[in-house]
Amino acid sequence: MNAAITALLLTEVRLRMRRPGTLVAVLALIVLTWLMVGDPAKGHAMIVSDNARVTYNSSCLAIGSAALTGLFFGLIGFYLTRGRMNEDIRTGVGAVLAATPSGSGVFVFGRWLGNVAYLCGLLLIFLVTMLVLHLLRGEGPMQLAVYLQTYALVLLPLVFFTASIVLLFESWPPLMGKGGDVLYFVLWTMQLSAGAIATANHKSWSPALLLDFSGIGIVIAQVSAVLPSSGLVIGGGDFDASLAPRTLPNLLWTAPIVWTRIASALIALLPLLPALLLFHRFSPDRVKVRAGQGGWSPLALLNRVLRPCARIARPLLPLAARLPGVGGHVLALLALVLLTNPAAIVAALALLVLGCAIDGPQLGAVVIGAIVVWGILISEISVRDAQYDVDAMTAALPGGRLRSYAAQWLASCLLALLLTAPVLLRWLAHAPLRAAALLCGVAALSAAAGVLGGLSRTARTFLALFLFGMYVATQAVTIPALDVAGFNGAATIASVTGYLVAAGLLLLLGRLLALRQSR
Repeated sequence: MNAAITALLLTEVRLRMRRPGTLVAVLALIVLTWLMVGDPAKGHAMIVSDNARVTYNSSCLAIGSAALTGLFFGLIGFYLTRGRMNEDIRTGVGAVLAATPSGSGVFVFGRWLGNVAYLCGLLLIFLVTMLVLHLLRGEGPMQLAVYLQTYALVLLPLVFFTASIVLLFESWPPLMGKGGDVLYFVLWTMQLSAGAIATANHKSWSPALLLDFSGIGIVIAQVSAVLPSSGLVIGGGDFDASLAPRTLPNLLWTAPIVWTRIASALIALLPLLPALLLFHRFSPDRVKVRAGQGGWSPLALLNRVLRPCARIARPLLPLAARLPGVGGHVLALLALVLLTNPAAIVAALALLVLGCAIDGPQLGAVVIGAIVVWGILISEISVRDAQYDVDAMTAALPGGRLRSYAAQWLASCLLALLLTAPVLLRWLAHAPLRAAALLCGVAALSAAAGVLGGLSRTARTFLALFLFGMYVATQAVTIPALDVAGFNGAATIASVTGYLVAAGLLLLLGRLLALRQSR
């Protein structure tokens, strides 16, 4: 049994570390590390208490980076780790695994260990980057024990929870598809709220801390305990250089907090129990048939109920056949998205009515809903050919992969216009800057979906970054750079121009990637 678990663990880590999506995640982690640790020389610090910065010692950098990592790592880690069961089913490896003498419990536990090891590997890369940054901007000696202790207490419960939820969703066929991806995003936002509830009263222990897997609540509570203040900012803020810096002690964790994090890590293992009971063991009557029928997730069931609405999009197919070149390809892709997602047609009709009827100040909320629906839909456009093994056939068509990439980008943009048309027309008349932000943001996000899909060969890389970005953008409504589609009304000429430049650079990168794949 030990040999089987070891083999499963090593196989999982090797396969995942070789994925292009892992490289994208590592690069994103490195960039995020440099962005989150502000340069005090420029008046910006990671932790600010009553307008005074907190000294960049090991304790400050460790707890600040761990808190910010906990904010997004549960989301990014889920989408990076997810998909192995589907891959086994698609390639036929699942049938081989099902025929082995190893029990289901051994397989589930071994795959869970592989998930944990992979996520810990990403955190180790992040830690190394933070240590390098400590050498450049840190104040005081680098204390590796402080970093390891802080990361273990703050982030290990999150790693266990993410790995367990991934396995649960992979073991139950109704949650193996896109519906499960969307459902997890809801769960992720709910567990973040547990941290907010736990920090409502800093002076008392709260049971909500046991469900604070991300560690946000525990970090705020501990920092507030040693640095009492009326204005605590963790994650980056401006400070008053005339005020003396404050310092966090190295021994920040009390015994009750340590036991709370241990209990939280044990609670994070609970999803393994239903995962073991629901594990399909790659049985053809439970996964292949349902996959062919579209699954039993809430999203799949909704699409099945609304299937008659797909008739609205059927005229696009003969029109695409008659239209030559890229135009026909674009219409075919748009028709395929709408025919396979009748719920998107209903959403487009609802957004059309809302965009025409709602007052101007509320149009931003309509655009948020439209962009979220749109982002979920376009995440699969650039990877559908690879998923259904028709990529080589697409490359053999006139124009090859270059035309295919251009058509995918145009289809994504056209779908956004379909969902936001009434709002866009009203903004063009009364708020042209917001209209420009919407157009440039859609162009940049469409190009990003194509690039990330081409690099990682999976829709989940873009979907994870997109959903996380939308969550942050809806919380920080006054930052122009985060107003990607004009829904917050904070966009400026500089931010719009930035997204336009980003769209051009991403399109160039996507073209180069398509040329490389054509060789």
